[in-house]
Amino acid sequence: MPHIAYVNGRYVHHMEASVHIEDRGYQFADGIYEYIAFYNRSMLDGAPHLKRLERSLKALSIPMPMSIQAMNVVISELIERNGREHGGIYVQVTRGVARRDHLFPKNTAPALVMTVCAPKFPKPVEIKHGVCVITTPDIRWGRCDIKSVALLANVLAKQEASSHKAREAWLMDGNDVTEGAVSNAYIFTKKDVLVTHPLTEGILGGITRDVVITLAKKAGIAVEERAFTLVEARSAAEAFLTSTSANVLPVVKIDDHVVGEGTPGKHTRKLLELYIDHIYKQTGFKF
Repeated sequence: MPHIAYVNGRYVHHMEASVHIEDRGYQFADGIYEYIAFYNRSMLDGAPHLKRLERSLKALSIPMPMSIQAMNVVISELIERNGREHGGIYVQVTRGVARRDHLFPKNTAPALVMTVCAPKFPKPVEIKHGVCVITTPDIRWGRCDIKSVALLANVLAKQEASSHKAREAWLMDGNDVTEGAVSNAYIFTKKDVLVTHPLTEGILGGITRDVVITLAKKAGIAVEERAFTLVEARSAAEAFLTSTSANVLPVVKIDDHVVGEGTPGKHTRKLLELYIDHIYKQTGFKF
């Protein structure tokens, strides 16, 4: 199977793909990225992902390297050239190449790189039995709503989770859970209310999060977008996480505390069913 990347206007073999050493993404983490899943060679929720890319770039005063319409064409072509039916595509835009200086360079064109990867579906055992998460202080910068390539704090949190044999790390702002290192976090109260952190500069507004909240409301589930504490999470009836790659994934243990009955709850299972149907309606893919 070919492995083709897109680098600044050219389709190149992955092993030959490169950017300049003075690209500001490398020098300063001065860039934005998106990860978009595709099934049956069709992007899932491609439009909101690319709109978020555009919003993040605007927040950093980086111009779009091309129109969203043109980007859709390039993404479709890249998927075809790689010959994958299902997988994910990374889109990364940096401020471009310039002499190392903290100030924004003038007359520098943004750099655009896209790569395709294999699908990152959760393991069947994770869906059936749920996963464990740990908690760790949220040490990220103050604009988590911008999907920046500056992910070192997320890397450290994920590494800590892995060292504890956990699937994810839930980040703590004082006593409150903000989100996961690579996901959004949710609980169901014992009154069957779905709770997740509100959209603020302290979290990344997940595309899957938006879809799941919409699906929950349509299904008659009460939703509260508010901060919840670690004490609430540990005593919740159910918990789960969402992301583009994890879909809806049950959480059955937080640190050393079992959530609910220690198995995926009925509301979480229902939301997973609804989300799988969402995927099918857009792409025709069946799990």
